[in-house]
Amino acid sequence: MKVKSASSRSDKPQSAKRKSTSVKSKTDWERLKATKPAASPEHPEADVKHIVRGVVRRGLQPLPSKASISLRVDQDVLEWFKAQGPGYQTRINSVLRAFRDASV
Repeated sequence: MKVKSASSRSDKPQSAKRKSTSVKSKTDWERLKATKPAASPEHPEADVKHIVRGVVRRGLQPLPSKASISLRVDQDVLEWFKAQGPGYQTRINSVLRAFRDASV
């Protein structure tokens, strides 16, 4: 029969766990999980159609680059495009592209 030495682990008294030195978080995680991120017409929440669009684009020709400009349009025209829902700037671009293609 083998006898355990005095330095064996099971013979030593178990020490208490060390306390964490980090500061306890003051974040209300439950409230944070319960809130939804705010969406705006310019920045809609990611939904399936936006994700699928990104997946479908893979392997296709790259989209032409866009230029950021300042464009002055009549207020009623802008309100009409915005009333159509999210993506009004894309729709304005599509209308301008259609006009360009029709003019060629």
